[in-house]
Amino acid sequence: MSILEAIIFGIVQGISEYLPISSTAHIVITQYVLGYNLPGLSFEIFLHLASILAVIIYFRKDIISIITGFFAYFKEKTVENKTSFWFAIYIVVATAITGVGGILLADAFSETLKKPLTISITLTITGLALIYIERLHKDGNRTEKDMTLKDSVIVGIGQTIAVFPGISRSGSTLVTALLSGLNKETAVRYSFLLSVPVILGSSVLAFKDISGGAFAEVGVPALIVAFIVTFIFSWLGIIWLIDFLKRSKLIYFSIYCFILAILVYIFIPASAVANL
Repeated sequence: MSILEAIIFGIVQGISEYLPISSTAHIVITQYVLGYNLPGLSFEIFLHLASILAVIIYFRKDIISIITGFFAYFKEKTVENKTSFWFAIYIVVATAITGVGGILLADAFSETLKKPLTISITLTITGLALIYIERLHKDGNRTEKDMTLKDSVIVGIGQTIAVFPGISRSGSTLVTALLSGLNKETAVRYSFLLSVPVILGSSVLAFKDISGGAFAEVGVPALIVAFIVTFIFSWLGIIWLIDFLKRSKLIYFSIYCFILAILVYIFIPASAVANL
């Protein structure tokens, strides 16, 4: 892999990971556009870890607060500790549902996941879901203090569907959290924090697919560059999305998904993606 290709993959992964536009679909599309087939899952896992590092550092205070509050609740039953305790439980529940559901769906549909038609359909579904939540659903006002196990189950199921390229993980968790009646700030925070155990867990499960030969094929310089670029653009993506949602609408992402779905269906032949 050339340094330029590493930079492109890093930018695409970093920007698309946390925006509701599906990073997996974008990586598949990027491979086709560049004419470069990634060797197995090793490189993608490596990039995902860079994205997760950005979330962990950005939300480090929240993560520390949740962990300390979770354990402190066993000694001090304060309102703050109770909120942190249950918020941690809701993250675990949603993650468990996603883990089990993701494994079952991936095994059942592994042959069709990366087909252009599948990606086009799932991108369209993502776009429609974003329009619905923006235009037809009334904003909720519940915060993490008002969350229930039902919310975590709904979001966990929604997140599970993101196993399909084109269904955005961040988009599905954001939409389902908003459907549950959470306010936008809480939904966004919950979505970001959920990404940590989910992506780390999926990376651990995929360790068996990591190949030293695959990394050697990419090259150490390209790996380092791609990791750094992914981290930087993931960080920028987090900051931008949080700020964007405070003053703008999700419908702009839906329009992007529709346009991309059409381009994928028209210009990417099934034979080209079959070998990715």
